[in-house]
Amino acid sequence: MGIENFIREAHYKPDDYMAYHVGRELAELHPGKAIIEGNTGYFDLEAFVRADKCSVIEESSVFNHVRTDWDGTRKDLTHRVENSWLNVLWHGQLLDVVLITWAEGRYRSRHQWIVADDKKLAEAFFSEVCQWSSEVHGELLVFQDGEWEKNKELYEAIKTATFDNLILRDALKQEIQHDFGQFFLSREVYERYRIPWKRGVLFIGPPGNGKTHTLKALINQLGQPCLYVKGFKSEYATEQENMRLVFERARMTTPCLVVFEDLDSMIHDKNRSFFLNELDGFATNTGVVVLATTNHPDKLDSAILDRPSRFDRKYYFNLPVEAERLAYVAAWNKELQPELRLSEGAARKVAQQSEGFSFAHLKELFLSSMMQWMATGQTVSMDEIILGQSDRLRTQIGVQAKAAVGN
Repeated sequence: MGIENFIREAHYKPDDYMAYHVGRELAELHPGKAIIEGNTGYFDLEAFVRADKCSVIEESSVFNHVRTDWDGTRKDLTHRVENSWLNVLWHGQLLDVVLITWAEGRYRSRHQWIVADDKKLAEAFFSEVCQWSSEVHGELLVFQDGEWEKNKELYEAIKTATFDNLILRDALKQEIQHDFGQFFLSREVYERYRIPWKRGVLFIGPPGNGKTHTLKALINQLGQPCLYVKGFKSEYATEQENMRLVFERARMTTPCLVVFEDLDSMIHDKNRSFFLNELDGFATNTGVVVLATTNHPDKLDSAILDRPSRFDRKYYFNLPVEAERLAYVAAWNKELQPELRLSEGAARKVAQQSEGFSFAHLKELFLSSMMQWMATGQTVSMDEIILGQSDRLRTQIGVQAKAAVGN
């Protein structure tokens, strides 16, 4: 068989025979060469090439099957090789890499074969690609739909978040920064006293009060690798299988942060036990910090919420008190154009009249007031508009609260 029909012929074989068939045919095509087979998602050859770690020439006699995905407006198209024969130049050595993808049960799986002059060279290349791909390089690892994605956009957004532009009670800001900063500096102390070097932390509180901003500022300040988990549901794997993938990757990336935002939406009766088993594996989870947020602690089982060895520290993000609301209003006021700024008296009045507002509500108050100010043709003062908008928003919040109680 020539290489021009190699991949096509392989796909005619039964799934449980295909890997053996490909290995045998490669051995016949390349007598005297070393051939190794891999089947791992960590062999991200495309990213390795983009990082200029090696160069690749496609074998022109083979049809190279490349999948192109559109991930949204203003985003670059992404490309993934499904089936291909590639000639690779790595550290001055030439290798052949064959990539073939097929369905195995519920999963689509891409297998890799590396053909080299000797086994040591083939294994060194395979190992370096997998090692490099498992590391985080100026990006955020995001787990969604059963797969890991290296997200540079989210990483860049996080780089703008700091504790300087975060309004919280000073004690809470200082405690969080000190707690996490000291943990990552204290491995030797933990090990000296035979205490597992691990943490589990919960951010608790109603939405819109700074949990997400604090999370981003913390990731930015610590500079540690971060694994962000959006959920465990996927088309081809169970939630338990995906939980295992998350914690396995965390153990490979230590020290690191593993973030579960809105944990209460991810954990339920059917997967709780498995999640706790992974969480309790902290003897092997050295250097893994699990940081979870929840708007609804009442929805979390006491086995998660109340057992200290799992989440040993809880930080509460409550609705801002008047002094915090005034600081938030002042911060907004400072950034506005002069004609949009509130008078000192109006700023104090907004802070006084916004009891029960979250920071998100206050942000909405400013945005809606600015839009209203522009709609009036700038003929009404911002003081008058924002106080009127405050009354309307306060009424709206009250109606929503009553409706929630009624349900």
